[in-house]
Amino acid sequence: MRSLLTVLCLLFLQLFSAQEENVIYPDGVFGFEENKPQKIFTDWSRVRKEPDVKSEVTDSLQTNQQVMILKKEATVLRLGERGANWYKISYQKGDAVSEGYIWGGNLCVGYRNKNGYDFLFGLSKTVDRKSKDYNETVKQNIAGIKVMQGTSLTDEVYFDTGRDEELSYAAFSVESGHKLKNAELTLKAVVSGEACGIAGYDQYVLFADKKLVALPQLMNVGDADVYYHSEEFVFPNDKGGIPDAFIFKMEEMEKDDKDREKKKRSSKTYLWNGNSYKLK
Repeated sequence: MRSLLTVLCLLFLQLFSAQEENVIYPDGVFGFEENKPQKIFTDWSRVRKEPDVKSEVTDSLQTNQQVMILKKEATVLRLGERGANWYKISYQKGDAVSEGYIWGGNLCVGYRNKNGYDFLFGLSKTVDRKSKDYNETVKQNIAGIKVMQGTSLTDEVYFDTGRDEELSYAAFSVESGHKLKNAELTLKAVVSGEACGIAGYDQYVLFADKKLVALPQLMNVGDADVYYHSEEFVFPNDKGGIPDAFIFKMEEMEKDDKDREKKKRSSKTYLWNGNSYKLK
């Protein structure tokens, strides 16, 4: 009898584990509030009759189209390393107001308006990349920033960013030009995870002469008070900054088995000529 109960228990645990593996979770960066406006990031995003990829397509929306989030659906679709809920939306084209369903991965993670331009931040696709540390191919999300005037694209840049466990939080801001020559604005896109040991990424992009220039990406990660790796830029308007350049600074700390801290620091300077940068 005991053997039978043991077998039944093991079967139940296997079934429960299999069910858990089949559960699809959304990434936090695609969590949008109901009754709030949002914008389309992926051009010609399909609007469907029902929250399902096989449902009838009723319309398609261009990049920078504003929509209103009406309802967050429980259904989650995962494409590559991006997982997002479906959302019921309403939107206006001309005098007509329509409703439908759109996948959250096609929406902007963040957007701002400044100096007559719309700046959009989103995650556009997943690609295969060779791992720097291991000789293997890994899935990597591609993020992008677009500059729009209405539905007209002024410029866009794309860059690697985190995988699904690193997409819990996102932020997007428009800052000053940091006193860099010819830089009208500095855009900053951030994605990160919430757990210890999960990396976060900061991407600075300069807007100069209606062009976007992506700076080297910054990575920060820590594991409680045992280890951390931090990267930052020092711009001309920061303490210790120098004209026509930005300084990359890295600091790393790791404790040994006797709880002693071992720190490592490095820095390098990039020269900025008003349109592009190069390592000094």
